[in-house]
Amino acid sequence: MAKSPDKPEEKKEAEVPALESPATGSGAGPAAQPQQRLQVQIDDSKALAAYSNFCRVTGTPEELIIDFGLNPQPFGVPASPIPITHRIISNFYTAKRMLHALQLTIQRHEATFGVLETDVQKRVKPSVMANRQAQPPARQ
Repeated sequence: MAKSPDKPEEKKEAEVPALESPATGSGAGPAAQPQQRLQVQIDDSKALAAYSNFCRVTGTPEELIIDFGLNPQPFGVPASPIPITHRIISNFYTAKRMLHALQLTIQRHEATFGVLETDVQKRVKPSVMANRQAQPPARQ
């Protein structure tokens, strides 16, 4: 996508909680002030977007490795290897912060739209499965 010479690059801001220092954060009781939010500028003009319906998590004692790919056969066991197109390597501290951010995001989504069922068999309507099993496979 070409950039317009008159428009500056779009920068976004993300809210992040302020980090507590050992002197102020550990001894505070219930009367402590609420955490202050800091604004961090984000430049996502060079970010690449990709869709993934498969991920694999592995790692070492120091790192977490998350592989992403596209499974062309999402039901059953794939006949061919799933091509991994993106890999994120992170330390466990960043992974834990990402886990927390994802949990909050999923909670908000489910509060608005309902629970996300991760078991595909429970999501498929029984009538669709019955029709699929009753029809003979198409001949080529």
